[in-house]
Amino acid sequence: MAGGFLVIMYEYSPLFYICVVSLCFVITAARVLGWVGFDFPVILRSSDDTESSLSTPEKQMVLVTNPFALEIDSGIASVADGMGLKASCLEPCVLSCFWGCEVSVLQRALQTHHSGPRFSTPRHFREALHRSYQHLETFLIGSDDREEFFTHIPADQGINDFGPMPRQRYPLVAVLTLAEKKARDSYNIVAKVTVIHVPDHQHNLSARILFQYLLTSQGNVYELKALFMSANSSCQSGHPDADLITNPSGPEREEEAKEEPTSLVEDDGEQDDEDWSEGRGRDCVVCQNAAINRVLLPCRHACVCNSCAFHFQQCPICRAFIQESFTLTLPPAASQQ
Repeated sequence: MAGGFLVIMYEYSPLFYICVVSLCFVITAARVLGWVGFDFPVILRSSDDTESSLSTPEKQMVLVTNPFALEIDSGIASVADGMGLKASCLEPCVLSCFWGCEVSVLQRALQTHHSGPRFSTPRHFREALHRSYQHLETFLIGSDDREEFFTHIPADQGINDFGPMPRQRYPLVAVLTLAEKKARDSYNIVAKVTVIHVPDHQHNLSARILFQYLLTSQGNVYELKALFMSANSSCQSGHPDADLITNPSGPEREEEAKEEPTSLVEDDGEQDDEDWSEGRGRDCVVCQNAAINRVLLPCRHACVCNSCAFHFQQCPICRAFIQESFTLTLPPAASQQ
């Protein structure tokens, strides 16, 4: 019907036909452009427009209490002389120090925890390692103990190093487990495995933590990753939920955290922890006005505030593309809990 009407119009007046067709084209184009809309690249937008074309998705985090914290004394550490370890736990726990633990055996043990029986006691770890270590020392640590424990290989074993690279053994594997069954039933995290490099005659690098794993009662094994904080000499506050792993020598300070675990262990920086919890930590590297409370993934740089995090597709520090982000600070209800 519409085609016949247009043919009749064309036979009656070609000029009127052209005008009608042109008007229909303009109306159709306007409606299509109105549905689709115009969009300009971000580089052409006004500086007053703070809306980003693509928002960074926020990762949903699960609040988990980590009852373990472990610090190392790198000052006098060596394979021949031993090293000091300081554990701070919310509940009584057992510190098991496995010297010269085979790398492959430890990795198989972690896989076994994920797929087989759960490792929640020192006996479980001894059985899983199959005596594939050169020396074992255990220490019982109370919830109020803050003293340093010294562990070493007996001199009569004559072990001064663990061979050239690539090594088949880790120098020291420290395992923290809860001592009481009631506590193991109360916490989701039941063990913490820390792999430590100890200097010897072959490799005299300073003592440092190489890997840290958290073992859960559900059989999950999480490797603790580092959060990279922006350097600020005037403010040395850190996240209270993290254990210091090494003394950083670069422009960034490294602190460990597994996504967003909560460790209720107190340390000497009480004022720094209070500043962080009240939102007075380091300033955002973008606006320099609000405190840093957002972690960018996968680069794990903690450098922006909550409002600035959603206006970038790349990390302001390393320029890596941002896939997700999560809140670093805890809400008041969770903090009180």
